[in-house]
Amino acid sequence: ILSALLMKLCQTFVFLKELEACSSSNEVKSSAVVKYSAAPPPTSYALLQEKTDLKLPPANWLRENPQLGSAGTTVLGSSSKSKPFSSFGMAYDFIDSIGDDVDVVSDSENIKKLLKIPYSKSHVSMAVHRVGRTLLLDELDIQELFMRSSQTGDWTWLKEFYQRLIDQKWQRKKKSKEHWYQKAILSKFLYYSVSVDSKFALGQVTSVPKEQNLPTLFNEGENSQGLRNDFVRNIMWTFEDIHMLVGSNMPIFGGGRYPAVSLRLRDNNKPINILTGIDYWLDNLMCNVPELVMCFHVNGIVQKYEMIKTEDIPDLENSTFSTRVVKDIAQNILSFLKSNCTKEGHTYWLFKASGSDIVKLYDLTTLCEEAEEEKCQNPFTLPVAVLLYKVASNMMLKARQNRKHYGTIRTLLLNCVKLLDEERHPQIIASAHYMLSELFQLDEPEEDGGESLRAGGSEDSYSDEEGEEEEELQEDSDDNGSHSTCSDPQDDSKAVAVIRSVGELSVPEKYRSTHQIRPSYVFPVSQDKEERCRHVLSCVLKGLKAVDGSIKKESDLPAADPNTPIPLKYEDRSASGACAAEKGIALLLDRVGPVQEDQKHPTRSGMIPGSWQHRMKLQLFLKASKAYYVLSDAATNLLKYGRALRYIRLALQCHDAYCSVSTTLHPRVLLFHSQCLSLCGDIQLMLAQNASNRAAYLEEYSYQTKEDQEILHSLHRESSCQAFNMATDLAMDPEYQLFVSSKCYEAAYDLLISGAVKDQGPDQLAQVLKRLGNIRNEMGVYYMNQAAALQADKEGMSKRSVSVAEQEMWKKSFAFFEKGMKDFEAIADNTNTALLLCNTGRLMRICAQAHCAVSADQSRGEFSPEEALYYNKVKTANFFWSVFLHFCISIYPLSHPAVWDSVNWELSTTYFTLATLLQDYAPLSRKAQEQIEREVTEAMMKSLKYCDLQTESARQPLYQYRAATIHHRLASMYHSCFRNQVGDEHLRKQHRSLAELHYSKAVRLFLSLKDAPCELLRTLLERVAFAEFTMAGQSSSGAKLKTLTGALEIMTETCYAFQIIHKELLEEQTQPTENPEAPESPSSSGLNLQEVMKLIGVFEPSLSFLLLQLVKLMTAMKRKPSNKDDEQLKLYKNVYSKLLRAEKNAPLLSRVELYMELLQQLNPQTGSGNTGVCS
Repeated sequence: ILSALLMKLCQTFVFLKELEACSSSNEVKSSAVVKYSAAPPPTSYALLQEKTDLKLPPANWLRENPQLGSAGTTVLGSSSKSKPFSSFGMAYDFIDSIGDDVDVVSDSENIKKLLKIPYSKSHVSMAVHRVGRTLLLDELDIQELFMRSSQTGDWTWLKEFYQRLIDQKWQRKKKSKEHWYQKAILSKFLYYSVSVDSKFALGQVTSVPKEQNLPTLFNEGENSQGLRNDFVRNIMWTFEDIHMLVGSNMPIFGGGRYPAVSLRLRDNNKPINILTGIDYWLDNLMCNVPELVMCFHVNGIVQKYEMIKTEDIPDLENSTFSTRVVKDIAQNILSFLKSNCTKEGHTYWLFKASGSDIVKLYDLTTLCEEAEEEKCQNPFTLPVAVLLYKVASNMMLKARQNRKHYGTIRTLLLNCVKLLDEERHPQIIASAHYMLSELFQLDEPEEDGGESLRAGGSEDSYSDEEGEEEEELQEDSDDNGSHSTCSDPQDDSKAVAVIRSVGELSVPEKYRSTHQIRPSYVFPVSQDKEERCRHVLSCVLKGLKAVDGSIKKESDLPAADPNTPIPLKYEDRSASGACAAEKGIALLLDRVGPVQEDQKHPTRSGMIPGSWQHRMKLQLFLKASKAYYVLSDAATNLLKYGRALRYIRLALQCHDAYCSVSTTLHPRVLLFHSQCLSLCGDIQLMLAQNASNRAAYLEEYSYQTKEDQEILHSLHRESSCQAFNMATDLAMDPEYQLFVSSKCYEAAYDLLISGAVKDQGPDQLAQVLKRLGNIRNEMGVYYMNQAAALQADKEGMSKRSVSVAEQEMWKKSFAFFEKGMKDFEAIADNTNTALLLCNTGRLMRICAQAHCAVSADQSRGEFSPEEALYYNKVKTANFFWSVFLHFCISIYPLSHPAVWDSVNWELSTTYFTLATLLQDYAPLSRKAQEQIEREVTEAMMKSLKYCDLQTESARQPLYQYRAATIHHRLASMYHSCFRNQVGDEHLRKQHRSLAELHYSKAVRLFLSLKDAPCELLRTLLERVAFAEFTMAGQSSSGAKLKTLTGALEIMTETCYAFQIIHKELLEEQTQPTENPEAPESPSSSGLNLQEVMKLIGVFEPSLSFLLLQLVKLMTAMKRKPSNKDDEQLKLYKNVYSKLLRAEKNAPLLSRVELYMELLQQLNPQTGSGNTGVCS
């Protein structure tokens, strides 16, 4: 018995498991989240007494009740007729969810009607719209539509199409009395069921706030078009993998074991069919209601109540259905619609006739275009366009997405503009074009790869692959039935897609959507900045046209032809006109201050401040100004300064129009205006520095595109755009251009330190100060060069007094250098401060040179007191240079090597020039010789200190030459002192040793240069003369012989100089032979033949004298000569003899070759391996 019982229990357990598995396989995934609710919390329903007569109205019938929502204000009850634009009302309120997160937005009644298609013979007529990946479904009541068509004349083409292809004998069908009877008793039943204790007023209704995160870019009338979300609750319903935003008006009550139940009224004589069961089940799933309370009646008399769980509804008697099949129907319908409703902005019509199994999808927008109807004939056009705009603007506001959805946004906006008529909806069109211009990032960095930028963004799709997928869809149409043929080929030719039989919708995955969620694509934009800016300007121009077209005051506008270029004049202004231009430049700041905020009078074109036209024009003007600024900056980088000036002119004209329209200026606008002025200053400076290309710049400046002309035409509707003409004219005078550049920088600086912008752009302020310092340095250098040119023009004149013009140039130059140094000191720019000190020193040298004394015979006089005054100023500047140099190098030893090199050179040049003038034109009438010698030595040693002989640079040979010249001059000075010094033997020895030291250093440096043969030869000959003078003061023969031998050894070092001279003379002779057409010219090193002849005239007698004296001394020696002495004596006599017999009128080249030969003969006998001797 126990075994039998145990077996029975096991069988029962297995049966229960199988039953559980079967039931679980019948379950579907469903979740619902209430996004918004206008209903109060559910309250218990009133349980009606048996025999209650529902035909009698309750006392509260048809009174507004928040518990029932809209179901309580109409006799239609919970199945009240949905409005034709109900999905748009929801989409407007939950714009964040549209385009990506939600698959379907619709009334719950429409969702139920679609999912019951395979079970129902009734007709289906719905309008379908696509926005991104979201489908909006609305009931399209053909009867109502055609009734209105007969009154308004709209949609006549659709009525004709419907009668011709679908229902040739169409006539309006009236609702039966039974239909209205059932609706009435349902409404009375709901009012009876409202609990007496529930006393909620409308003011007490609590709700979740709707999403309101869109800017009000146009007024509410055009924004919403009167479309409201009238549903009691909006629910985010997830059914399997389908996400739907659903609107529901179903009343929900509390009571029972669950906090929410739905009430239903059923005729006890009519069994529940499958359509009713699906209807009840879907309503409870959408609203997340766990139980259904059903009240049965007979002829309106209440009989009983029955409570049914939601999961048990599919298993009711006479109403059994598979939830899996419903799930498959939902997925197939969604896939069918997504695969075929591909064009955003188009209105699709999903239609199934009564009693028919064929479902057809039509593109009403295409049919309307074929019928040549106007856009306004489609009532969905404006709501769709507004929704496209709203979704695009909402996506733009999501900063976290950056450029992720720019391709999608562009598609939405282009389709929005395509749908609307510019004359009727200029506000939306202008806003859309402005948003399109905002998509182009004008300041984005250049990227290496362009593949991601080129992907996606066509007008009707999100990717380039979409067209290929549509072709694949057509190839597979026989499999999925979306493009199958029907019995009426004429009908099918107009349909986008056809479902052959509603039974196909129950087959799992019969229709596979080709529009699954794709990866996001970046906005397709060119890498070229100019092309991006042109896209922006094109959008701005279209937006301006839309705004201008909406302004009614056309007759009062200034006459201008957009096809006629507005002349961009240029003038050749002289420096004298600069003062007159000051007034015009001062107007640059007139637009900075805020206008009176109470300004309400119309603008020049007739706009009212605060209107949408006013706000939109401000945005468009500013966007155009930024685009032209970027174009100007790009042209500047390409060295196209004429084009850059034209673009910055247009940018400032846009800003001028902006200021004319704006009631107040935002700080960010002022900062941008400062950038424009700075760039204008840069361009004028570049034009002044590149005067040779002025013809090309003028051609670039005068060119104008048609787009620019039309934008200018729109600007002139609001302003004359003349405020910045002075700053943007292409002048022919460099001085005037420098002046304008300076004034632009000053205006930008004044803007940045004004109260509205102060402390908001410290980096920009530092840049402007640096530019100010630079332009003032440029102007200082310009006037300094002008002064030098005036000084050069007076060199041949008998009187060289300083003119008033020169003094004015000096004053201007010095004033600009002082201002520039203050600018650089304000930003602690020590490098540029040092450079300006260098230029100040150069200016002082020019002043000193202008005051040099000139005698009557045009010879240079003594070093004058005026020159000394200015060189003292130079030395003062030198002190500051050295301080800056020492300070900056100690902090930044490796930064700006060119600057340090320039400062070093200027320091060295200053001291060298001062020492040279003191030495060559010694002021003996005012100072003692010893004092002058000390000053010369001090200046020369300071100049030598700043000669950088170690660092390899382009200026290193110059440093070496200057150092060699300094040693040579010091040696010559000590040589002269040694000759003229009498009495103080200690001082004479000191001068002798210093002369020897500096001569040796000078020779070594000249030898390293290898391109200064004359200087080397002169130094060696002076050194020989110094030895000869030393010998003259000696008494013993041995001392004289030693001195003369040393002098002859020095003389042999001149062989190296003669080698260089010989080489250059040979090059001069061969050059005309190699290139006979080339004109005669000096050698490449600039050999001075007169100087060579003069030095040879000294060399030959000096060598003859040395040889003669050596022969005399060696012959007169008392001691017996050695064999070596005899050989030397014979060599000296031989060389002396050849030198005497040399032809005095022989060519220079022959004489140089002779000297080289003689010196080579003397070399082995006179010295060890010196680098200067001939090899």
